[in-house]
Amino acid sequence: MSVLKTVATACMLAVAAHAPSLGQSLIRDTEIEHMLRDYADPILDAAGLEPADVDLYIVADPSLNAFVTGGQNIFLHTGIILESETPNQLIGVIAHEAGHISGAHLARIGDGITAAQAPMFISLGLGVLAALAGEGGAAGALLASSQQFGALSFMTYSRAQEASADQAGLQFLEASGQSAEGLVQFFERFRYQEVMSNARRFPYFRSHPLSSERIANLRGGATESPYYETEDSAGEMARLARIQAKIYGFLAEPQFVFYRYPESDQSLPARYARAVAYYHDARLDRALEEILSLLEEEPDNPYFHELHGQMLFESGHAEDAIIPHRQSVDLEPTAPLLRVNLAIAMIATEDAAYQDEAARHLRVALDIEPDNGFAWYQLSIIHERNGDTALAQLAIAEQSYAAGNRPRAHQFATRARAELEVGTPAWVRATEIEAVSLPTAAELRQIRRQQRRN
Repeated sequence: MSVLKTVATACMLAVAAHAPSLGQSLIRDTEIEHMLRDYADPILDAAGLEPADVDLYIVADPSLNAFVTGGQNIFLHTGIILESETPNQLIGVIAHEAGHISGAHLARIGDGITAAQAPMFISLGLGVLAALAGEGGAAGALLASSQQFGALSFMTYSRAQEASADQAGLQFLEASGQSAEGLVQFFERFRYQEVMSNARRFPYFRSHPLSSERIANLRGGATESPYYETEDSAGEMARLARIQAKIYGFLAEPQFVFYRYPESDQSLPARYARAVAYYHDARLDRALEEILSLLEEEPDNPYFHELHGQMLFESGHAEDAIIPHRQSVDLEPTAPLLRVNLAIAMIATEDAAYQDEAARHLRVALDIEPDNGFAWYQLSIIHERNGDTALAQLAIAEQSYAAGNRPRAHQFATRARAELEVGTPAWVRATEIEAVSLPTAAELRQIRRQQRRN
């Protein structure tokens, strides 16, 4: 997990109803995203929604929160993942949020969601992190681009909306053959929030107020389902435990990780968390020892290879990082973030022999995630090294457009179009970006002011 710094306000969710806007950081991680997709997609199918149209966002924030906004976007704090005692509890929360989407209970204040609809952020390495916006920096640095979420505020759902989302969530869980007991358990665990002042409540219960009557109604509906007593499998419980350990390892200070997962604990999740914590504590030898032990136990785990590659890459061993990153791609070829990790390791070596392969991996990643601004930036580096200045400019135009920076997208698309052969696919694409990103009068004035300052 590579930690990223956000400029200004970065996306993080702990924003409750009518609360002041907070800077927050979105994170990307293939392993976590796959787990959440496995949880969410059956629910979304049952809700009559197209899973591919519903975006899931992970917010690096230990507070308890989840919400939907901007159409079909579900935001989950890392805190709510860590606090879930079972997969069924987390699935229940997702089902409730899907109820808000299906009931059109969404309200958005501000323009921050524009960034969310252009997901250009990407995690490097195993990372639960992503934030750094824009071009970033040196080829050897693990930069992740991410949109900035400025001032996201949300309206408190009404009691009627909460009851509606509860009932919809129950229906979706039953239709997908899952128990609603986890959702009931989750709310009962935090029943005490009902009597606390709004300022002291978790963000989730500011925007989703609890009441004893609400919990009673929810339990009554949940117990009527034929799947009510269905329990999570041992495998799913183990999967959640390792994801929680991974998140904690990346986001908590190493001393807290070692306290929670002491050396006496030789379980897989504990070793996973310590591998990350040792690395963050600049104890690379111990970190590699832990990750290699995990790989010995699960040699076909792409995420362990990813973490191994990240450790090597961030330690300045780009060439050595290629092998584990390539293994992660071989094991999980449809994961765009893993391909980008491999590509940046190849690019960082500055070895021309890797450039064509790196470009291929980036193009595959962009076929899957065309709005991945970081991948576009890396592709621009390859084009520039190959002397294809026009294609490099077009890649920067794509990056800027994905980030919502229309003036910059227009500027680079115009430059690229002037140099590209008329009628080629690249020329057509440059023409499209130039047309749809034409700056407004206000943006043109801002550009002229910036030019005068320069």
